[in-house]
Amino acid sequence: MENCIIYIFLFLLGICVGSFLNVLIYRLPLNKSIISPPSSCPNCNTKIKPWHNIPIFSWIFLKGKCAYCKEKISIRYPIIEFLTGILAVLIYLKMKNIDIFYFTTFATFSGLLALAIIDIDYKAVPDNLNLLVLALSIFHSPNILENFKNALLVIGGMSIIRWYLSYFIKKEAMGEGDLIIGGVMGAMLGINLSLIAIFISAILAIIPSIYFLLQKKEPELPFIPFLALGTFIVWYFSNFFNSYWSSLYA
Repeated sequence: MENCIIYIFLFLLGICVGSFLNVLIYRLPLNKSIISPPSSCPNCNTKIKPWHNIPIFSWIFLKGKCAYCKEKISIRYPIIEFLTGILAVLIYLKMKNIDIFYFTTFATFSGLLALAIIDIDYKAVPDNLNLLVLALSIFHSPNILENFKNALLVIGGMSIIRWYLSYFIKKEAMGEGDLIIGGVMGAMLGINLSLIAIFISAILAIIPSIYFLLQKKEPELPFIPFLALGTFIVWYFSNFFNSYWSSLYA
């Protein structure tokens, strides 16, 4: 019963954070303040009432439409809120404790979620949010100096790969935003698991790449969503991946 209450509390906390992520995702790329003005309908510009802005539930009660002009509200908003709520619960299931490191870890992965969506929309991410997520990742555990060192090493390694690839393919092989996410991976996972996470991210990216190839399209495929997902998968199942890594050298 006690665990059930904790799960409900964390899920509700998570969807509230998800609502804030929606604000970041919409406003940061447009260089708008995340504080003011208050949320309003993009179509009719009417200020949204507090009871029309309850995460997930308001979207359901309003049937996915603005309460005033009846313009459709994207289903992406409640999906992001729901995912953030699930994220809050999953991180607790992994860490089995609610302390300062739980909140820095949750903030890091929430930030990665926001960056992933922004990268999908704009094929670029704001440096202020990216650097904030990197800073949070360094403080996700008591081993702050080790996390910082690992972040620098992964950023350095990915930078070298970027230079060589860019030289041979004659175009930018990796964005600066990807390098900063590499630092987040290093801080969260360490060197060994970061290599596994990068490999998994590349495998995940192959699927849409093949689809676009079959469709004879050549879009600029955003890589941060795959890096973020790969990081979370390896972090959540770190015991398994650590055992696998050890078995390679047994």
